[in-house]
Amino acid sequence: MKIFSAAQIRAADAYTIEHEPVSSLMLMERAAAACASWLRARFMPATPLCIFCGKGNNGGDGLVIARLLLLRGYTVDVYIVHHNDKPSADHAANYAILEKEHPDVIHHIHAQQDFPELPTGAILIDAIFGTGLSRPVEGWVAGILHRISDNKDRHTIVAIDMPSGLMADASSGHAPGVHAHYTLSFECYKLAFLMPENADRCGEVHILPIGLHPAYIANTITENHIIDKDIIHTIYQPRKAFSHKGTYGHALLVAGSYGKMGAAVLAARACLRTGVGLLTVHVPRCGYNIIQTTVPSAMCIAEVEEQHSIHFHEGLNPNYKCMGIGPGIGTETATARSLERLLDAAKTPMVLDADALNILGTYPALLQKVPKHSLLTPHPKEFERLFGPTANDFERLSLLSQKARSLQLYILLKGRYTAIACPDGAIYFNTTGNPGMATGGSGDVLTGILTSLLAQDYSPKAAMLFGVWLHGAAGDYAAARLSQEALSPEDIIGSLGGVFLTLSPDKRI
Repeated sequence: MKIFSAAQIRAADAYTIEHEPVSSLMLMERAAAACASWLRARFMPATPLCIFCGKGNNGGDGLVIARLLLLRGYTVDVYIVHHNDKPSADHAANYAILEKEHPDVIHHIHAQQDFPELPTGAILIDAIFGTGLSRPVEGWVAGILHRISDNKDRHTIVAIDMPSGLMADASSGHAPGVHAHYTLSFECYKLAFLMPENADRCGEVHILPIGLHPAYIANTITENHIIDKDIIHTIYQPRKAFSHKGTYGHALLVAGSYGKMGAAVLAARACLRTGVGLLTVHVPRCGYNIIQTTVPSAMCIAEVEEQHSIHFHEGLNPNYKCMGIGPGIGTETATARSLERLLDAAKTPMVLDADALNILGTYPALLQKVPKHSLLTPHPKEFERLFGPTANDFERLSLLSQKARSLQLYILLKGRYTAIACPDGAIYFNTTGNPGMATGGSGDVLTGILTSLLAQDYSPKAAMLFGVWLHGAAGDYAAARLSQEALSPEDIIGSLGGVFLTLSPDKRI
C-alpha cells in the first residue's frame, strides 16, 4: 500500500473527480458515508454525538456525517468552529442542506467561551481541520482543540481524516491538537500516523476505502509504503518438491558471550524455524555445550582459546551463504577487531544487529566496510549511537533514508511501525507486531529470521520486508493465544510455523 503526501491526496481527489467522473460533493458523500457506517457499527442511536466542524472540506465531511446519522435516528449536535470567514464551496452546500432539514441541531462557536456543555457519555467527533493544515493552530481555536482533548477521559473522541492540529507530512511537535481515541482516514495511511510522537494523538487508526481512482493510485510514485499482504505474497517462495538442505543455504551466526548465550540460542532457533538448510553458530568456548544442547540441529564452532567472548581468528568459510552477527557478542576491543576482520572478509550482504551495531557506533569508520546491501536492524537508541540524535521523528526518518542511500544499506528502525529504508530511497513501514514483543530477546529472533531468509536466496530487500513482517505476524499469532503480557521471544519462534501455514495457497491471509 502506498502512503501519499497531503498534496498527493488532494491530487487523488481531483483526479477521481475528473476521470471517474464524480462531483466533489458526491466524493464527500462517499467519505462521510464510510465514516457514518463505521460509527453506526460501534455506537447505538441512543448515544449522543457532538460533531465539531471547521469551515473547510473536513468540516463538510462532518456536516454530511451528521445528516446521515440523523436519518438513522441518532441524537446529533453540530458545532461550527468559525476559524475563518469563508467556508469551502462543498462545506457551504452541505451546511445549506443540513440547515434546511435540521436547523435546530446547528450551533456556532466564535470564541472559546462558546464551547458547549457536553452531554454525559457523548461521542465527540473532530472534523475541524483535515490534511491541509500546514502550520500550528493558534489563538482561541487552539483553545477549542484543547477543550475537546481535555474531555478524553470522559468521552470517546473520533477524528475524521486526521486529528485537528496534526500535520500530515511534518512534525507537529507540541503544537495544540486533538488527542483522539480513533482516527478514521481515507484510502491510505498518512505519514504522521506512523510516527511515535503522534501515538497519543491518533489513537487507533482505521483506513476506510472511498473509491479514489485506481489509475491515480497505481501510477503515482511515492517513496513511502506499507508492507501489505499483496507484497508478502509476491515475495514468499514456497518450498519446491525436488529440493534438499543445500537448496536452502548454509548460514553462519556469530553470537553470544559469557552471560549472553541466550541471545545466540534465540537467534539460532529462529534461523532454523525460518527454513535455513544448514546453520553453523560461532560462539565463545563457554557457549559450546549450551548450543549443542539447546539447538542440536545446528552445527557449532567454538573459540579455541577465548572462554568468554568472540575473538574470531579463523578465516571465513566461502561455503557460508550469508552471516548474521551481533546478538550477545559484547563490545570488547578484541571483539571489535574480530568484527572488522569479518567485514573485511565478507563478500556478500550480511545481517548486523545488537552489539555489532554498538561496535559500529563506537568505530564509525567500520560502517564503510559493511558489504553493500547488508541489513542493519537498530532500535532507536542503537540508531542514535550510529548516526546521532535528531529533533523529532520526521527528522529521524529523513536521516534513516539518507544513511540507507549514502551507505547503500537496508536499515530498519524498530518501533510500533518499524521503518525499513532502502538504498533506492524507498521506505516501507510494517504494521504487524504488538507491544508484547517489547522484551529482551525479540530482536535476536529477528536476526535469526533475516539471516535465514538471506541464506535461502531471498534478495536483501525481500529478506528485510518479509522477515520484519514475519517476525511481527508471529508475535501477533502468539499474543492471540497467550496475551501480550505473557509473550516471550520463544513464543515468537514457536509461532513462525503457524504464520507460514497462512501463506500456503489454500490458506491465504
